[in-house]
Amino acid sequence: MEYLRKSTGLIKFGISISRLYSVKPAGGIEKLVKNNKVVVFMKGVPEQPMCGFSNAVVQVLRMHGVNYDAHNVLQDDSLRQGIKEFSNWPTIPQVYINGDFVGGCDIILQMHQSGDLIEELEKVGIQVLFLDKEKAKETSSKSDQK
Repeated sequence: MEYLRKSTGLIKFGISISRLYSVKPAGGIEKLVKNNKVVVFMKGVPEQPMCGFSNAVVQVLRMHGVNYDAHNVLQDDSLRQGIKEFSNWPTIPQVYINGDFVGGCDIILQMHQSGDLIEELEKVGIQVLFLDKEKAKETSSKSDQK
């Protein structure tokens, strides 16, 4: 029995060591995060999200006409684990604006619904397509009333 406890301890130790070597270095992740004004770490790619939460983030960003870098964490386990440690956030997707971690799907949806997402995007100089469409509708309806 003692042998089994020691073996289990060594196995756990080995797993911890292997995680250290398999996690993408924070410097590499920081470069990815700062490579574009908006960066998303997701399951799948924007054209084919592999989970509903990633899909929801993609749809919100698409609605706003935001250009962003997307990184598929399913293709690189070291990236998947590394981004969680980098942000200290346990779930995917993760959205970064101007190098700062904003949150996951739930936070992006809340920001979208409250209008805070538009404000954050405009702060970093991103023209939001969603607003352009709304302004065009208002202008069109005002000219129709004349």
